[in-house]
Amino acid sequence: MGTNCWGDTTNYNFAELVDSLNRYLRLGSIPVGMKRFATEAEMMEIPRIKRPTSVQATDQLVGQARLIGWTLGFTMKDLMGPQCGAVVGLSPRDENFLGGGMMNGVWFSDLESSARHQAEMDCAPHGEYEAMAISPLTAGRLTPPDICLVYATPGQMILLINALQWKDYQKYSFSVVGESACADSWGRALQTGEPSVSIPCYAERKFGGVADDELLIAMPPSFLPKAVEGLAALSKNGLRYPIPNIGIQSSPMASIAASYGNTR
Repeated sequence: MGTNCWGDTTNYNFAELVDSLNRYLRLGSIPVGMKRFATEAEMMEIPRIKRPTSVQATDQLVGQARLIGWTLGFTMKDLMGPQCGAVVGLSPRDENFLGGGMMNGVWFSDLESSARHQAEMDCAPHGEYEAMAISPLTAGRLTPPDICLVYATPGQMILLINALQWKDYQKYSFSVVGESACADSWGRALQTGEPSVSIPCYAERKFGGVADDELLIAMPPSFLPKAVEGLAALSKNGLRYPIPNIGIQSSPMASIAASYGNTR
């Protein structure tokens, strides 16, 4: 068993964890892991790893892992440019990146706004890693990954967040950088080690296969057992997915009483 960027050496039972996520949330795609490697050679030791056959976006590689089930490895030479690489720490946030020239006039009205966007992106630190692999958690090839990615509908996502808050409650705050929203999910999670939710951006939906009704949460694997424990507790309390709608003109009192007792 190896370690990840957080020094976590836990032998997670990802088959059991993913089975529980699917049982409680009915996810529409495969939860995947991301892991960085100091060298390309180290990454290539992963069993049955595939390499991109053309220059691609990181969004596409994530899509191939979660929708097809592939284990993929890549370096900067496989990516379309620093906009993809900087988020995961494979490329520096240098003057060219921070200048905002690529976004000017496309996503933002002027160069100043474009540069501000680039500066506001949450990116993993650069310098330690030259390669990254993405793989379904249940494949057991990243032992353990740096972060896990779960795509979910808004209804599934709020229950997953509720589950993380079941024990040792904390308020979660998430960012919205706009385009390049992968910075709000995997970039922020790799930077902070905290669960990070994003509204996937235009590029993630155009290139990465993200559906119109999907959100994304990224988190270190240490949060998954806590999430499953919380989902089990919520389910026991009758708080389950899919969430039934009693109707906008019906009294909520019977449903409220079942959870909270008599509130009047």
